[in-house]
Amino acid sequence: MGALWMLAAGFLFGCMGVFVKLGAQYFSHNELVFYRSFVGLLMIYAIVRQQGLSLASRHWQAHLWRSISGTIAMMLFFYCITVLPLATAVTLNYTSPLFLTILTMLVFRERFHAPLTFAIAVGFIGVVLLLQPTMERDQLVPGLLGLISGFLAGIAMLSVWQLGLHGEPDWRVVFYFGLVSSLASGGVMLFDTVHPVGASSLLILIGLGGSATLAQLAMTRAYRTGKTLVVGSLSFSTVLFSSLFGMAFWGEALPLAGWAGIALIVTSGVLSLRLAPKHPEE
Repeated sequence: MGALWMLAAGFLFGCMGVFVKLGAQYFSHNELVFYRSFVGLLMIYAIVRQQGLSLASRHWQAHLWRSISGTIAMMLFFYCITVLPLATAVTLNYTSPLFLTILTMLVFRERFHAPLTFAIAVGFIGVVLLLQPTMERDQLVPGLLGLISGFLAGIAMLSVWQLGLHGEPDWRVVFYFGLVSSLASGGVMLFDTVHPVGASSLLILIGLGGSATLAQLAMTRAYRTGKTLVVGSLSFSTVLFSSLFGMAFWGEALPLAGWAGIALIVTSGVLSLRLAPKHPEE
């Protein structure tokens, strides 16, 4: 079931990308980060109040670590989009499953699994072929920040899996992430221009926050119930869905290398499902 939840998350993150692109004509990247987080926070809080759920947790340190790493990763990712070619920024951010593989083996002392690591590497090659990133010499520092974004996203993924082992429910993990990211991005937004929200842009923000929140819930469930490295490999599906949405809504044509990249991404997911080792705790 973890694999299916991650595919659902990939689809929803692709939808979120559509709303980000639509919202870019009304808001800055800092505002989009805030609205993505704040709308989702309101949604989760409404569910918590309606269902009478408890937000108390004995694992607040793990929640804080996951939220801080995820928030910084997201803010760096949005920053890189503004200063780097979009393909480069996305590719650098999607190094996260590769970092996740290394972190999983180091932190949890898992044995090196060459075939599964190879499957994840195949997926990343597919991302590179699909996005065809480029980088100029004067973009070295933003490029390094993009890699840091991928590294921190890998830490956030690992923290989500660890919280799942502690028995933390999906909605609680997403709530605290939304709370921290809303406070952080809201503070940054105060030093930037705040654009007015109109009727049409409000619908975009609701779609942005809604799709992002559902994607976060699905991703959290995937890492809680699935095999960590398999779910990490299937996270590349976001790139696939985003490319298909670009073709459908904006008429973006894919070259032959792009289709080859999609094939490698799909192959990576299939291989990860077949090669994933069994762990008692999973």
